[in-house]
Amino acid sequence: MKVDINGMIIECVKGDIASQQGFDAIVNAANGELRPGGGVAGIIHRAAGAALYEECRSLAPIKIGEAVITGGYDLPNRFVIHTLGPRFKVDDNPAEKLADSYRNSVKRAEENKIRSIAFPAISTGIFGYPMEEAAHVAFTTILKSIPKLRSIKHIRFVLYSNQDLRIHEDALKARLKK
Repeated sequence: MKVDINGMIIECVKGDIASQQGFDAIVNAANGELRPGGGVAGIIHRAAGAALYEECRSLAPIKIGEAVITGGYDLPNRFVIHTLGPRFKVDDNPAEKLADSYRNSVKRAEENKIRSIAFPAISTGIFGYPMEEAAHVAFTTILKSIPKLRSIKHIRFVLYSNQDLRIHEDALKARLKK
């Protein structure tokens, strides 16, 4: 699914976050220490190579909702924006903290004049955020940000499964109707 909102392309695709050709930046659903690990962080670190973690070490730790930017190294992307999302049943006010992750990721992209950015479904893996709720937070946050964006022209959500893709497409359609 792809929509154009006043010249801003927002799309949802099924795929691998570390294989997003033609995008200036991808977002890493990171851990607080910015280490390689499982899930999205592991996939991105393996694809980028050891130099990514070397740069990350100087930026860690980060707090929930915070975002930092590094080079992309062996990825097809110039930058990686790392954000720490909330753990759903553990952290206080998870919806606001998840929104902060998206807001701060977009802020880092704008500061670096990034034109295209690809997001995973932040906090929905081991952090246990329900996919439908996370998708609604993501699109609500991104759609509210659009009027302030100057550099970003293309936002992609890269989802792991067909079910995750359907959930995000439905959430985007619902937000666009409001």
